[in-house]
Amino acid sequence: MLNKELFTCAHQVCDWRFYSTYQKLVVNQYKTYKELETEQETQLKHMMNFVYRNVPYYRKVFGNLKLRPSDIQKIEDLEKLPILNKSIIRENWNDFIPVNLKSMSFYDRATGGSTGSPFKYRLSKYDRFLSGVILYRGWGYAGYELGDKMVFLAGSSLGVGTTPKLVTKFHEIVRNIRKLSSFDMTYENLNKYAEIINSFEPKILTGYVSSIYFLANFLDENNISVTSPQGIITTAEKLFPNVKNKIETVFGCDVYDSYGLNDGGVTAFECSEHEYLHVDTERSIMEVVDENNSQIGEGKGTILATSLYNFAMPFIRYDTGDIGYIVDDVCSCGRNHKLLKEIIGRQQDILQTPEGKYIYGGFFTHIFWEINGIKEFQIIQKKLDTLIINIIAEENFDEDQLNLIREIIQTKSNAWNVEFKYVDKINKTAAGKYKYIINELKL
Repeated sequence: MLNKELFTCAHQVCDWRFYSTYQKLVVNQYKTYKELETEQETQLKHMMNFVYRNVPYYRKVFGNLKLRPSDIQKIEDLEKLPILNKSIIRENWNDFIPVNLKSMSFYDRATGGSTGSPFKYRLSKYDRFLSGVILYRGWGYAGYELGDKMVFLAGSSLGVGTTPKLVTKFHEIVRNIRKLSSFDMTYENLNKYAEIINSFEPKILTGYVSSIYFLANFLDENNISVTSPQGIITTAEKLFPNVKNKIETVFGCDVYDSYGLNDGGVTAFECSEHEYLHVDTERSIMEVVDENNSQIGEGKGTILATSLYNFAMPFIRYDTGDIGYIVDDVCSCGRNHKLLKEIIGRQQDILQTPEGKYIYGGFFTHIFWEINGIKEFQIIQKKLDTLIINIIAEENFDEDQLNLIREIIQTKSNAWNVEFKYVDKINKTAAGKYKYIINELKL
């Protein structure tokens, strides 16, 4: 109880609306979808009026299309507007500056993305606040309550290793958390991580998929036991079935997947039914569109995000670069959100054949999960006809399996030249994430 009071008090000091907003969002999760959609569309109208009056880029877009804000009243009306991407923002940076920006409270942010090239953007103070409250509610799907003990195992995108130690320690105390860095996963540090988990006994462990999976393998290989949390919440990378099974076996608890983007503002969380990810509605509008950029209610498509509260830099139909599978179904947990069956991956996780076909990275990763003796791997496509596969091999690895891997890959394209390279280390991204697939071609 004391932890919850300290936690809530610290958040109330930062923003007096915290607890009332949290309570409202907890109630929201069981509203009908029609009610949630009506709230979205009310805020969408405000945003359309704002960008038309204050953001030069959108004023031009509306003018060129002969549209007025009143033409965008409902979610389906968003199809009247063009899709936005990082390149457009970079090329028109000044036009994305609201004329009244000086009167706003906002944060300057940057994300490295898949390529490591910084993408700068602004985040309104209230939008950032709302994202945090939504996060707490989403963690609640895994049993989290305000003030519960949590351990973070991640990198810079989750705020690990980016702030001074004194500030970090203060945050750990008032939030009842411990932060472990995915940048420093040495043998010595992994032992320390196990000790911290055992002494702290967190209710929830959260972090990057690859980081938690790496820790699980370390614990298993070294026969180290840790206190089982009530749940593990993964994020930032695709959660493959075999990875999920490994983590659940080692830690002895359920894994809950999640999805979120700071720039686009879209979020989704898996509930205890483990059927789908529930798409949040309060901060943004998520669309899933087909190859014609038309909204779909069922099937695989590109995820677009539309800001509802980021007035400092509104993203309207922003291409997140992610591919998701949306389903027209109702979850048995009683929540009425739109549902994602899975996040298939980023566009950069798709490889292209010389014949013009596109192959999702999951095809390749499943091959390597079935091969014994490979500790880590990474597939890089620099040229259309060549795949470079970096491998960290274990002592028991049989090199004859390379021919089998090559044969399976070439069932998708005989024109692919598959090159294998043994390496001692596979580098993570600037944010501390591990990427299995890297496509350096422009799709």
